Amino acid sequence: MGDYFDLFGIKDLIDVLCVSLLLFYLYKLMKRTGSLNMFIGILVFIFVWMIVSQVLKMQLLGAVLDKLVDVGVIALIVLFADDIRHFFRDIGTSTRTRKLFHWLVRRRSANNDAAKWEPVVKACDSMSHHKEGALIVIGQNDELHDVIATGETVNANVNQLLIENIFFKNSPLHDGAMIIVGDRIESAACILPLSQSEELPKAFGLRHRSAMGIAEKTNAVAVVVSEETGQITVFYKGSYQRDLTAEQLTQFLVENVR
Repeated sequence: MGDYFDLFGIKDLIDVLCVSLLLFYLYKLMKRTGSLNMFIGILVFIFVWMIVSQVLKMQLLGAVLDKLVDVGVIALIVLFADDIRHFFRDIGTSTRTRKLFHWLVRRRSANNDAAKWEPVVKACDSMSHHKEGALIVIGQNDELHDVIATGETVNANVNQLLIENIFFKNSPLHDGAMIIVGDRIESAACILPLSQSEELPKAFGLRHRSAMGIAEKTNAVAVVVSEETGQITVFYKGSYQRDLTAEQLTQFLVENVR
């Protein structure tokens, strides 16, 4: 045992830390997407495989498990394709350099960004006071083509009255999500994937679960106005902030939508 620790260097410590961080990130990802039990099952299988192959040196069982691992890697890629895509997108969009760059750019254009989101914020604030439900998805990086295709084409400038009219209770387009990309309302009454996360409050309805679903799978920001309480909730990258004021919503959009 002493000889082992003598051979354990700084590179080995970094190796262990990197694997630990990777497993921790995967744990958070699986927990957020409702696949935690599957993740635990995979870890148990890997542990048994290492014991059988590396410690007990059981050749026949080890060979069978080796083949299962080879096939299992491909199966996992197919099963978790969306989660893997989300994992690499987070790596590309959350580095310190990228955050610093966007922070510097936004410091110069904060006033312009606030004015850009004024129609959306005012519409949400008005619907909040009247307790009219709404679900608005603001796309980034051209990820919403499939979602846009599920709704009715609007193709109009972002306008407060138009947003409120679309989500008016008697409007044929009030159910489903409105998709905004850039400065255009692309479509309305769109169908979003439902989140299976167990961390969402039970008070959240289908609008909130749909908003979390699109926030888990894409880099979009989803804004929900509750029909029951009038609360404004935003969803982004698998997390949410609830009961926002108009000023807080403006700040959130300015800081997170590129």
